[in-house]
Amino acid sequence: MANIANVSLDIAVVLGSTDMPVHQVLRLGRGAIIELDSTEDDEVQILANNFPVARGTVVVQGNRIAVEVKTLLPREPSTR
Repeated sequence: MANIANVSLDIAVVLGSTDMPVHQVLRLGRGAIIELDSTEDDEVQILANNFPVARGTVVVQGNRIAVEVKTLLPREPSTR
């Protein structure tokens, strides 16, 4: 177990995406709102080191936001 404690892992949650021209991105400022192609009820994608590992849902409890894992994605035999 001591070796696992030293492993670094980058976890990201993808709420949605959008397409935007570069000139529009360059004009974005603080507080800009970017409309995504999803709603608050849609599943989110959970990535580990930019690799999809699970799907889940966003959970809001008071002023805290969390992600509940609903489905683990199957791994390809080459990544085991």
